[in-house]
Amino acid sequence: MRVLPEARIAELPNPYFGKVRDCYDLPATAEVPEGRRILISSDRISAFDRILAAIPHKGQVLTQVARWWFDRTSDICGNHVLAYPDANVVVGKRLTILPVEIVVRGYLAGTTGTSVLTLYKQGQREMYGHTLPDGLRDNEALPQAIITPTSKAFDGGHDEPLTAAEIVEQGLLTAAQWDEVSAKALALFARGQKMAAERGLILVDTKYEFGTDLEGNILIADEIHTPDSSRYWLADGYDAALAAGSRPPSFDKDVIRAWVAARCDPYKDAIPEIPAEMIAQTSAVYVQAYEAITGETFVPDLSGETVLDRVRSNLTPYFAG
Repeated sequence: MRVLPEARIAELPNPYFGKVRDCYDLPATAEVPEGRRILISSDRISAFDRILAAIPHKGQVLTQVARWWFDRTSDICGNHVLAYPDANVVVGKRLTILPVEIVVRGYLAGTTGTSVLTLYKQGQREMYGHTLPDGLRDNEALPQAIITPTSKAFDGGHDEPLTAAEIVEQGLLTAAQWDEVSAKALALFARGQKMAAERGLILVDTKYEFGTDLEGNILIADEIHTPDSSRYWLADGYDAALAAGSRPPSFDKDVIRAWVAARCDPYKDAIPEIPAEMIAQTSAVYVQAYEAITGETFVPDLSGETVLDRVRSNLTPYFAG
């Protein structure tokens, strides 16, 4: 099947290769004094701090789901988008990313050490500057959506939980910036939950990346409400799962992660070859997520001899010189 494992394009300047996206920074112009960033969503899937496989259509799904949401939330918060030259590519303003990870949560859920469910099960009721009541069940709706900010770790560090007061006291954001970011994040999440509910979905929690342009405007960057940045549950089946104390039905993208973890220590051992049928199954899950979230039929872009050939051709206008 057609995949984009990487997008290394020598004609584009200032490369930066992330876990999933391959990015290039274009110089400032009179029209875009911040400069532009080309973000190419590859088909890589990562876990355990390493790349596990390339999943057909994953990059296109993430780019197009984010586009769908950007178009429907721009009245709440401006975004970095300037152009979509390819199904896997967004060209955006190069922003100064704010040094706080903004996660909004509507349910007592999660598996990481900083998730509200993990902390709650450890007996904590005061977290991220919020007080949660006793008696909440796993995966139950919180009394109201909350922001659980963390520091943005660089150079392999770990994110640390923060409160709103700590964010301002440490100078990570000004009080005015925090007020604006938190208001926009909660409004975006409310819009996301409302529209997801109309599609039979529950938007459980999500991560937002905010940055500032040269004029100090706070914009949303990266992606929004995608299957990778957000947790969705299927509304049909949620009540039964909550009553049974089981995990609500969702887009299960973790089949590869679970398969690998059952066969090796993924942080130390070589990754065994992942079966083709499992890769195809994961691809189908991403396509299912696209169609469930947007209500539109997914149409893969099959132009070009390969995905990389198509991306290169569509990005030719951005080549240096």
